[in-house]
Amino acid sequence: MPDAERVRIEIGFRGGQSLTINVAAASADALDAALDNGQPDAVSLDAEDGRYTVVLKMVAFVKRHLRESRVGFGARA
Repeated sequence: MPDAERVRIEIGFRGGQSLTINVAAASADALDAALDNGQPDAVSLDAEDGRYTVVLKMVAFVKRHLRESRVGFGARA
């Protein structure tokens, strides 16, 4: 799947833990929709490193990053 179709999301859980993963944009949309309407009880997300099942009642927040962040140095003009 091309990188343009993947987004990085951070999911914060009750209790303070968080998870940052790269998923397909459609998976991130499905997570948002499930949180909005409360159905189903859990959502499976296929990430680059495996499948995660998220229990929605344990989610405190979801942050969807707009684009991939890069850490490093660049050339200055």
